[in-house]
Amino acid sequence: MATVLLAYALTRVIQTPQFTLELQLPGFYFAYPLSIGTVMVLLTAGLTATGMDWLIKSHPNLGERRTIEHWLLPTLATFIIGVSLTILPFGTVWWVGFGVGGLLLLLIFQSEYTVVDPSAPSYAFATSGLIALSYAVYLILTTALRYNGVRLFVLTPIMLLVAGLVSLRNLHLRLGGKWKFSWATGIGIVCMQVGVGLHYWPASPMQYGLVLFGLLYGMVSLVGNLLENVILGRAIIEPAIMLVLTCGIAILFP
Repeated sequence: MATVLLAYALTRVIQTPQFTLELQLPGFYFAYPLSIGTVMVLLTAGLTATGMDWLIKSHPNLGERRTIEHWLLPTLATFIIGVSLTILPFGTVWWVGFGVGGLLLLLIFQSEYTVVDPSAPSYAFATSGLIALSYAVYLILTTALRYNGVRLFVLTPIMLLVAGLVSLRNLHLRLGGKWKFSWATGIGIVCMQVGVGLHYWPASPMQYGLVLFGLLYGMVSLVGNLLENVILGRAIIEPAIMLVLTCGIAILFP
């Protein structure tokens, strides 16, 4: 975590030239700025995956199980926090984001190590914490993307990938280790479509993030309830309340 945070800080301290990746197609112009910050974000994500793999393998109760499920969310969180920090203007706001991002990474790393052992006293708390933290990371990403005005061709695959991975990990935690790739893919597609539609609405970054957060939470909760054989009438209550609450907040406090 210290190495990742050091990399975040160095991208702001060290000034490097920036160049633009350009591609001209008939009726379409593709341009994406690249800098050392872009490279550092990708390297820190890879570093997190490697570090979490090493850390989880040191757990005495891991046995012969794979570690990929435990470094999926930390890697995603590292990437999202890095992207968000490159978007924020340097100053007080950036340092607040830096501190919050470091705290989120610490909680995620610790929780992933804890959930390796289902018999651990704090297993239930760590599982709930990981689910909540994954939603928080998703909210940060959607808000940051809207704040920066990311173009649609970049927004679309990011929304699909992140919403799908967050759904996959949350369902995996909730269902006791079962992978639900088809459900996670479906949730990712729906969140991507709604995100693309809202891209053309005059919504503030927080409104945009809250609506997509409520949608993702509601869909994951509904799918989880149905897969746990909860009747539809009861399964839809919590998702509906969360979706109405987040949309209400977005409308009342623009």
